[in-house]
Amino acid sequence: MSGMATSTPKRERVRRLPAEVTSFVGRRREVAEGKSLLARSRLVTLTGVGGVGKTRMASRIAADVQRAFPDGVWLVELASVVDPELLTHTVTEVLAIEEKPARSPMESISEVLADKKALLILDNCEHLLHECAILAEELLASAPELRIIATSRQPLRIRGEQTLAVLPLPVPDSCTARLSVESLAQVDAVRLFVERAEAVLPDFSVTEANRDAVERICRRLDGIPLAIELAAVRLRALSVQQLLDRLDDRFRLLTAGSRTVSPRHQTLRALFDWSYDLCTEPERLLWARASVFCGGLDLESAETVCSGDGIAREDVIDLVIGLVEKSVLLREEHPGGVRYRLLETIRQYGRDRLAESGTEEALRRRHREYYLVLAAEARAQLFTHTQVKWLARLRLEHANLRAALKSGFEAGEAEAALRMATDLLYYWKTSHHLREGRCWLDQGLAHVTEPGELRARALWGRSWLAIMLGEIPAAVAMLDESQALGERLGLGSVLAYVALYFGMAAMYDGDTGPAIKLFEEALAGHRAVGDEPGQVLDLTRLCLAYSYEGDSERAVSAGEEAVRICDARGEGWHRAYAMMALGIEVWRQGDLERAACLERESLRFNSVLDDWLGMGINLEVLAWVSTQEGDHERAARLLGVLRNVWRTVGAPMSQFGYLTKYHDEFEARARQALGEPAYRGEVEQGGRLAYDEALAYALKDSAPDAARPAAARPSPLTRRETEIARLVTQGLSNREIAASLVIAQRTAEGHIEHILGKLGFHSRAQIAVWVAEQGQPVDAGRETTGRTPPDQAHMR
Repeated sequence: MSGMATSTPKRERVRRLPAEVTSFVGRRREVAEGKSLLARSRLVTLTGVGGVGKTRMASRIAADVQRAFPDGVWLVELASVVDPELLTHTVTEVLAIEEKPARSPMESISEVLADKKALLILDNCEHLLHECAILAEELLASAPELRIIATSRQPLRIRGEQTLAVLPLPVPDSCTARLSVESLAQVDAVRLFVERAEAVLPDFSVTEANRDAVERICRRLDGIPLAIELAAVRLRALSVQQLLDRLDDRFRLLTAGSRTVSPRHQTLRALFDWSYDLCTEPERLLWARASVFCGGLDLESAETVCSGDGIAREDVIDLVIGLVEKSVLLREEHPGGVRYRLLETIRQYGRDRLAESGTEEALRRRHREYYLVLAAEARAQLFTHTQVKWLARLRLEHANLRAALKSGFEAGEAEAALRMATDLLYYWKTSHHLREGRCWLDQGLAHVTEPGELRARALWGRSWLAIMLGEIPAAVAMLDESQALGERLGLGSVLAYVALYFGMAAMYDGDTGPAIKLFEEALAGHRAVGDEPGQVLDLTRLCLAYSYEGDSERAVSAGEEAVRICDARGEGWHRAYAMMALGIEVWRQGDLERAACLERESLRFNSVLDDWLGMGINLEVLAWVSTQEGDHERAARLLGVLRNVWRTVGAPMSQFGYLTKYHDEFEARARQALGEPAYRGEVEQGGRLAYDEALAYALKDSAPDAARPAAARPSPLTRRETEIARLVTQGLSNREIAASLVIAQRTAEGHIEHILGKLGFHSRAQIAVWVAEQGQPVDAGRETTGRTPPDQAHMR
């Protein structure tokens, strides 16, 4: 697994910095000072007002020094984390740390980072200042090679912290001699304004005719990058002089504002007031109402939550387009469709306007009602062909789901919040938010004490999370209460699920006989009420239990029936587990080829959802198959991959611990066949495989890198990076590369930095050697334009 493979075999690479989509202007001295401070201190906090560029500067510093941190560089965005208790959960999500039974998130983070030379960026700490200070202090104490960059409006105030004030960009000094147009254009604030203006007006430049207006705009905006960027966008509709005139009006209006607000806050407020005034009244309404969302929204949610009382539903799309054009909303592409996001400072301005309007609570209610319905609809669709789409959507909406649950409990609507948390049961499981789901269910159960169907359903759902976390006594206690409610109220569905999870608890302890009786009871109950997802869960568990008892006929029958039910609905997740269970029984019967096919099919789907528990069992069986086929090297490599998987899950086999006897047997056979040194080497090689490499190897799509020649390995570079690497090999300078490919020199420089980072190099000469080793002539396919033909774009 890549980067932190010994702890977290995650798909993403260890360097998780956002790509720069616009140029980084100025800040050379501050970046150099930041890097110097980071070399001397393990905690550097960048402080400054909102919109001044703290996040961008932290990312640039991290990008410049990332090769000094071989175990990873991560950006933890905290702007949307409203609940301090979720701070550590957010860090575990970014680091892709699986929650472990009987361990707090803080302990898991400390354990993973303990021996890592890594860099963590904690971005937007100001609203979680105390909690971030504690987090940073504990991590620095437990991880001696860890360094942290924090961004905040004020220091964390902990021992060893070095602070660096991020000031606005330099502006032209009105008291010095008049600069030439060329010199004026090189002043950082002016350069930023010009570059952003060029994005909307490609021919824009500083001239003798507009220089005074440009200079005054930058000075009036105090050199705050966000303010400058928003102003430049207005050149779509205004001349530079018109832009300046409007800024003058707004600043005069606010000069008599609150004396308790800093001058820079007044200036930023003036900018947003001005930007707000440029919007139509319906756009202003939408801006304020959209601020109730956390982490983004899509068109459907905007239409549902924000329409009414001045905004017709059919008008929302045009208003969204208007706010995108005015740079209030940012448009983002996702696999599921387009989403929109408010920058946090713009969102906060909208929240202030919403509060002033007196409609904030009404909008929060509409927001939570929307997500209550969304959660219920997702639950209803989770046994259909749209399952993956719905789970992906819930992941995108995670911040909004959190906000809706929090809002519901704060508003005294605990029953609705508990229903929502219960409807999200599969989401908590498949998205690795077991502990967070447990927290919301516990909070709801503490408030909703009336003996009813909701409480009974929440109890058995909560018990499932407890079993997955290894909390068996707690699970049994909840199942006892749920069973009592089911019997008292005559709830057949509840009693069926109670029997299912009692059976899982029994299997956890290896009590196969009682477990089979409970699974059979659950199956009868689910058939009686027509619950197909429940039936498939029962049949899958029966397949495993029958197989473990040696009852092949009933094991195969149960597994095949589960698959048939899933196929009729086009369902995938339950089917993958049924295929896994069938694969184990087929393997036990000695049909190794079919067993491997079943496990690989299951593995392919489990990998789509990043279901590490399911993937772990799939890999286990494939390792057992390889051992029996005599391919002990492959078995050992798969066992190396599994070490990382089970460390991620938190416990070997987790709720399938009764299968451990097979793992131990075939691990011993592989070790004996290879001998200890060779076995250990193969295991270590498997443990070093990146996520995609390990998955491809398990699926027999490829051999591990060490087993095939370098020329056969896929290039880590993109098509454009490959093209630029060839030009570097020919000795071209950055300027010459830019001219050859008709791109900006800064763009060429950025590509070369990315190439160096991906290949782990520090010089252009190393790039040239690497290109030569790929077996491709450096001038292959070059056309007179300097571009590489499509069929030769990748070095193979």
